[in-house]
Amino acid sequence: MMKFHKYRQSLPSPDVALPGRATSVHLSNNHAVLDKPLVEPYPSDTEVAYFGMGCFWGAEKLFWSVKGVYCTAVGYGAGFTPNPTYEEVCSGMTGHNEIVKVIYWPNEISYSCLMKLFWENHNPCQGMRQGNDVGTQYRSGIYVTTSEQQRQAEQAKAAYDGVLSDRGLDASTTEIISTFKFYYAEAYHQQYLAKNPLGYCPNHGCDATGLPRLPMS
Repeated sequence: MMKFHKYRQSLPSPDVALPGRATSVHLSNNHAVLDKPLVEPYPSDTEVAYFGMGCFWGAEKLFWSVKGVYCTAVGYGAGFTPNPTYEEVCSGMTGHNEIVKVIYWPNEISYSCLMKLFWENHNPCQGMRQGNDVGTQYRSGIYVTTSEQQRQAEQAKAAYDGVLSDRGLDASTTEIISTFKFYYAEAYHQQYLAKNPLGYCPNHGCDATGLPRLPMS
């Protein structure tokens, strides 16, 4: 039996990652809050952004509550194992992060505004953890789909690291990745906090962490 490594602090290499499977999870329901389809196709005037900021339950709730967001979903990305399960991701042996997929109307909310929410609602300086949640699946990450998103993400990271430096704090550990595959998480994870209002949802925002806010031009 393969030994799993809960609380793993380093990513596995592709050659030792779990093998996964060819079949994906089946998602037949619409968004439990926004009543929009979770999977493509989306309206042609929307764009997609991906963020990793700790447990994806609370992160998804943050974004579905924002005006200009068409739909959200949670899943796994930036790893090696095809179609991983939640248990496999938590083992630390897939390389995946817990990620929120945000489908939004750029004419109503800009990508820079979404990034401001990202930077100010988790601690991006903790490496392979977020608060008491420890493991590679809780790392901070921005997963870009266009060259413009990459430019803005790198610019925002530099700006935020500058503010951290001015306060004598360590730089962020946020990864910015442009080549990745997103796998939807199991149905029970989708909009988890709408289905379970008393579910686990720690506060990792600026007011709780004491970290600065993101400067915006």
